Amino acid sequence: MTFQTLGLCAPILTALEEHGYERPSPIQEKAIPPALAGRDVLGCAQTGTGKTCAFAAPILQRLSASRVQGHPLRALILTPTRELAIQIEESFLAYGKHLSLRCAVIFGGVGQNPQVEALGRGVDILVATPGRLMDLYQQGFVKLDQLEIFVLDEADRMLDMGFIHDVKKILKWLPKQKQTMLFSATMPPEITELVNSLLHDPVRVAVDPVSSPVEAIEQSVYFVDKNNKTKLLAHLIRELDVKNALVFTRTKHGANKVARDLAKAGITAAAIHGNKSQTARQQALADFKAGKIQCLVATDIAARGLDIEELSHVFNYNLPEVPETYVHRIGRTGRAGREGVAVAFCDFGEKPLLRDIEKLMGRTVPVVEDHPYPMVVLEAPKKDKRGRIINEEDAEARAAAKERRRAQDAANKAAAEERKKKAGEAVLSAVSAVAAAVTGEGGAQDGKKKKRRRKKGKGGGETAPVQEAQAPETPVRETPAREAARVKPLRPGVRLDTGDAMPRTEFDRPDPLAGDHIMDATARLLAPRKSTLSREGSAASRRAAPRKRRRGNARGEGETRAAGKEKPQRAAAPAEAGRKKRSEAGESKARPAARSSKKHRGGPRGPIEPMKSNRTKDSTEQHSLMKPYYLDN
Repeated sequence: MTFQTLGLCAPILTALEEHGYERPSPIQEKAIPPALAGRDVLGCAQTGTGKTCAFAAPILQRLSASRVQGHPLRALILTPTRELAIQIEESFLAYGKHLSLRCAVIFGGVGQNPQVEALGRGVDILVATPGRLMDLYQQGFVKLDQLEIFVLDEADRMLDMGFIHDVKKILKWLPKQKQTMLFSATMPPEITELVNSLLHDPVRVAVDPVSSPVEAIEQSVYFVDKNNKTKLLAHLIRELDVKNALVFTRTKHGANKVARDLAKAGITAAAIHGNKSQTARQQALADFKAGKIQCLVATDIAARGLDIEELSHVFNYNLPEVPETYVHRIGRTGRAGREGVAVAFCDFGEKPLLRDIEKLMGRTVPVVEDHPYPMVVLEAPKKDKRGRIINEEDAEARAAAKERRRAQDAANKAAAEERKKKAGEAVLSAVSAVAAAVTGEGGAQDGKKKKRRRKKGKGGGETAPVQEAQAPETPVRETPAREAARVKPLRPGVRLDTGDAMPRTEFDRPDPLAGDHIMDATARLLAPRKSTLSREGSAASRRAAPRKRRRGNARGEGETRAAGKEKPQRAAAPAEAGRKKRSEAGESKARPAARSSKKHRGGPRGPIEPMKSNRTKDSTEQHSLMKPYYLDN
């Protein structure tokens, strides 16, 4: 059977042929036809059998047949790990290179801005991990209302990593009418329950017994002590002419230690695990695929989903505690019908784990006895208080990592204290320079004040102070700031230049004239209350009152005529007008005198109001409360 007989379109067939795909794998033969028909698919197959192409090709063909304007999100693929998500996106881009569909990938561990920008431009197919998908959906960047196809890949791995609850939450956001495809290597009870609630009349596709190893992989096991595993690994890489190798360890510290030991032995190696940043993991994986690194040391984070072309060897440096994990590890090699080699190291304490793996596979792994590091230690492994096996290599690696981290923290602390000390010295020198500049100007001002006091004492008849004999001044070395202040005296509001002591720092000298409002308020609080009016003030007020009233009446009538609000009455006879003016003048003279006499007889009065005068006010008198006080005194 060929891909043409499966019903795929010409652009996809051309892309598959360009990437070396000649005949479909068993799962592709069984899954592609129902997927093209729009049926739900349940795929149970071991890793490395071509599951990605089994759902990617039908999705590309179905979406290209019905184009929607604006590139809305119509297909979602949910994966457990970042590496698998990146790999699936690469497969979609490869199979759909001759189509006009857009594909993007989102995952955590990196900034979300580039991913948000890609979503904003429009995406037809989205590959995502659960955490980042939930974040962007809750922020409103992911729209799922037009979703047509949903794929849940590595469902059992989702369960192992604790993502099953996030998956159930995401399923509630999806439309009810959609095509669903679920792929899993194993079918535990939790996954079976999820299948029954998610899929509707699915087509079940099963290839080989669940969790069975690929027959094309050549397996072997070496019995070796813990301390000699790294030496044996380096020896086999040279003796077996290993092109590239994927080495699996149990812990993160163990992966770092193995990578360092291989590098010391002259073998290029890098480690990837959960403590590495996403950028470092992607860079290490890219270098390994490009052939720049011969060995990639990884934890079980890389056990599934990694598709490395022509991977020659897989080494199990530590046997996994879960037998199924061994199957996924060795499945990284021998992919797509190719041959591969899987080598396992087993110390005395790991023999029970080897028996569990052989029981799961139903076959015995061949033992290689002819090697330079045979197992000598036949003692049971040490266990902690909880009964767990103590891995001495991991403990040593963890202690070494703590020591390196402690040394790095001490170095960082010393560097921070040194920077703080230098900054403090710079601040002190700058402050002293500014203080010296200000003190130089202040000394000149103090000298001027002393001269004014001497002049005032001589003018007032007081005895002037006897000048003391001044000692000859010792020449003082001037600082740059003091010299600048001497050449150009500072004025209020002028900025001080701190020179090299504090670069990019300026100080504003306060302007004493900017506080007149505060001085006015102080003067108002301190102004004394006078008990009576002076006679001169009373007489002046009596003389000014009639003139101001007449001037005010004339001004008011003129304004009324100019505005045209009232029509002026005809003028009365000259004699009658004269009597009215004399009577008004008499009343105006009598009323102020009566008021002033009452105020004299009364007790103390309030603050003195400023006297009104005919002259035009100066601009400095508009809002000042100090002027009236000083004028009255």
